[in-house]
Amino acid sequence: MKDIYTHGHHSSVLKSHLWRTAENSAGYLLPHLDSSMHLLDVGCGPGTITCDLASHVATVVGIEPADGILETASATASERGVDNVRFETGSVYLLHYPDDSFDVVHAHQVLQHLKNPVGAIREMVRVTKPGGVVAVRDADYHAMTWHPQPPALDRWMEIYQGVARQNEAEPDAARYLLEWVLAAGVERSQITASVDTWLYWTDEERAWWGDLWADRTVNSDFGTQAIEYGLCTAVEQEEIAAAFREWAEHPAAWFTVPNGELLIRV
Repeated sequence: MKDIYTHGHHSSVLKSHLWRTAENSAGYLLPHLDSSMHLLDVGCGPGTITCDLASHVATVVGIEPADGILETASATASERGVDNVRFETGSVYLLHYPDDSFDVVHAHQVLQHLKNPVGAIREMVRVTKPGGVVAVRDADYHAMTWHPQPPALDRWMEIYQGVARQNEAEPDAARYLLEWVLAAGVERSQITASVDTWLYWTDEERAWWGDLWADRTVNSDFGTQAIEYGLCTAVEQEEIAAAFREWAEHPAAWFTVPNGELLIRV
């Protein structure tokens, strides 16, 4: 199954991914880790969370379906001196590991981009040892809130939803995590659910977030796809970019990104 990654790996996307740490993106999982565990990080991206997780467990394998971003991940590990992690090309739909291979399987902001999240969850459960943990975390775009609310940012949300759904993905994944996990055959008694929120409100955070999405709207794969799919024009994209930068300059600006989290005991 060929998924289309809505964001791509433009520098504006990596800017966001490189900001992520185990503390700000996998805090719900950290209390369940110990130094004897072997962990699989599905959709590891540039490897920042992966390398953080490596400090809590014995070994980590990070996988991505495309080779290019794995070079960045390997560089991240090298720069940090992390020697208990390796990176491999792989698909979450067909993990090249035997049953019961890992104590922990982790996927951060992955399921929202998949055409078949239920199949991916089944495969993650398959390679997890009995007594082990599958940890999944995804955002919910329609549940994001911001202030002020310029019409151009409402238009941004409309375009983003359109692009993701054209790619047969689910941008509001957080609210569907439980449904997908149950459909994958997991019992409710095996599941622990939580919600965590990223908040951007300080001067530095607003400037970073606003500039990031201004750039991403115009220059990333998301922007390219939006035009290719006939969902907006280049002029609209520039208007949205300007609105993000204007939003960031407002002293009372506020942006929240809610994330659903599930821990599955196998």
